[in-house]
Amino acid sequence: MALFLLGLAIFFGVHLFSALRSRAPGKDLKERMGFGPFMLLYSGISLIGFVLIIYGYGATRGMGVLYTPPTWLAHINLVLTIPALILLVASQFPAGYIKKATKHPMLLAVKLWAFGHLLANGEINAVILFGSFLAYAVFDRIMVKRRGDNGPGPEVTLNPMMDVVSIVVGLGAWAALAFWLHPILFGVYALPA
Repeated sequence: MALFLLGLAIFFGVHLFSALRSRAPGKDLKERMGFGPFMLLYSGISLIGFVLIIYGYGATRGMGVLYTPPTWLAHINLVLTIPALILLVASQFPAGYIKKATKHPMLLAVKLWAFGHLLANGEINAVILFGSFLAYAVFDRIMVKRRGDNGPGPEVTLNPMMDVVSIVVGLGAWAALAFWLHPILFGVYALPA
């Protein structure tokens, strides 16, 4: 449990720092360090936390159950992960209508993914993991709104082809996870029995 919690603290600690850091000219650490070095340090610390989360989560399997959700909630989780993966893909491409409409598609994707998994999983380690991601995504969305970051601006030329790519790749990723990769990567079947 200690490694799991340490991983969460490191991963979300660096993300909270980034959400709360000053963006004022001359005070922004990203500006002072330079984009490349800042992102290298940020990504490196995040990766260490992420690896500890994965290892720690696996080590905490079987530690107890807080609630036993009915099977139909697993079906809702499956449905919620479809737009979550489409949004996750959309967040990585130039702006299309999906990115413009959702403003911050990655944060919305994390909220849908985490909420869906909280519906379907009542194990203590799952509730801690998915609850942490959901809480952070809500917090970060509040912070970006406070900073006035409303996603792609009016000057951005929207490319509808990016929406098509996001949908096709997102659906492909969902199918691969649902039917094949989830048990390999995470040790449990995504499809309800």
